[in-house]
Amino acid sequence: MMDDRLIQELIDAMGEIEIIDAHEHLPPERERLKLRVDICFLFSHYTRSDLISAGMPPTKYDEMLNPDLPLEERFLILEPFLPYIRYGSYARAAFIALRDIYGYDEITRQNYKEISEKMASFNKPGIYEEILVKRCRAKYALTQAGRTDYPEPFLVPILPLEFVAFVNSREEIEKRSEALAMPIKTLDDYIAWIGERLSKWRKEERVVGLKTRAEPRKEPPPTKQRAEEAFRAIMDGKATDEDKRDLYLFLTEETFKLCANLNMVVAVHAGVWGDFRTLDPRLMIPLFARHPETKFDLYHMGMPWVRDTAFIGKNFQNVYLNLCWSHIVSPTMVRHSLPEYIDIVPVNKIIAFGGDYSAPAVEKVWGHLVMARENIAYALAILISDGRMGKEEALELAKLWFYENPAMLYGLK
Repeated sequence: MMDDRLIQELIDAMGEIEIIDAHEHLPPERERLKLRVDICFLFSHYTRSDLISAGMPPTKYDEMLNPDLPLEERFLILEPFLPYIRYGSYARAAFIALRDIYGYDEITRQNYKEISEKMASFNKPGIYEEILVKRCRAKYALTQAGRTDYPEPFLVPILPLEFVAFVNSREEIEKRSEALAMPIKTLDDYIAWIGERLSKWRKEERVVGLKTRAEPRKEPPPTKQRAEEAFRAIMDGKATDEDKRDLYLFLTEETFKLCANLNMVVAVHAGVWGDFRTLDPRLMIPLFARHPETKFDLYHMGMPWVRDTAFIGKNFQNVYLNLCWSHIVSPTMVRHSLPEYIDIVPVNKIIAFGGDYSAPAVEKVWGHLVMARENIAYALAILISDGRMGKEEALELAKLWFYENPAMLYGLK
């Protein structure tokens, strides 16, 4: 039987720990302020998959989030599906935010307009700082929105790997060439351009890493000779999809080498989404092995390959395990897997939290963090009860996971 008092003591103590939110999709705050938010927006982003799984037509979901339609009509789209998703972990983050930020325990026909008015009044300059810095105690939030124009000092960008490694046309190459005033005629010229592009992002725009995903890849990867053929085909306007794919795979390998030289992290989405069979974290093992100097941040516990992901973290010094998103995918899976992670993975390689939300759902970062603290407290309480560590040692682990480990990995100290 779990010691509920111990779990609560751990949760309370974790509430005093400054954190690094290690994965978001937030644009600058000004983009959030453009939105006309209401109660329906609390059920955007990940709750979309539960609503549609429960039977909501995708077209109706889009209508639900269209502020040009009357709120009354849009709430009637949401209302019949709330009982079906109410106890799921995606919805729980929304209801925690509803309670703690807006002061409501439930959503009813009597209060949904009042809640919406309160949300609108809260949507003003400073909302990011109020939620992320003051409430969540985030020193930094690593964010992936395909941009670097952040006035908020606590938002630190990570950019898509495709911004440099994927090439679609000669016109695209020429545009990139002009942006840095670097002539690009050959594959070697383009690789030099990638190095300069990454260096400028790192030094001038605070970019700390690139984002890719686990996916089926050719093994071994294309040779440089094959990449040069593909590059010439693109420059001549004769490239096939296979040419573009082969060049992308070759440039991915080159970019990983450059990331190692610039101390930039490669973040890797794995598992969970869509046809998750194509996102198996084990598909990345050959790349992890080929690039021992490159640091990889492997996301989402690789769900559902949670145990396999632990062994990847154990066996590869350059791979870290990030629990972002995991806490709202399945709290039960996290709670029961974390003690096993302690069995397998050195504790300096685990990162506790990333909300993984975009601007319409920024409130749910708080709801997700509450759930993350609960899950980690539960797992640590198991280890304390088993006599494997004391309470103070458990809290030191929490500090490592919530702050020290992501700070060290991303150079944020």
